[in-house]
Amino acid sequence: MSAPESGGKVTLKIPAELYAKLSEMIDGTGFRSVTEFAVYVLRDVAAGGKLEPKAQSIGQVELDAIRTRLRALGYIE
Repeated sequence: MSAPESGGKVTLKIPAELYAKLSEMIDGTGFRSVTEFAVYVLRDVAAGGKLEPKAQSIGQVELDAIRTRLRALGYIE
């Protein structure tokens, strides 16, 4: 698989249910589209370096940190 030209764009397919959920999630935020939000999130993930293998479970400390962040962002109570 070759990389797209610098500055070029490609299509990323996601399930329709996920698209609908993300669309609801960004309503009232500064994001103008699901695509803009997805690019933001993917850039954030990519900036963090390499991903851990999916089979590896996260520890309680990481889980607590995720919950704290989601609470601060208003996604959970």
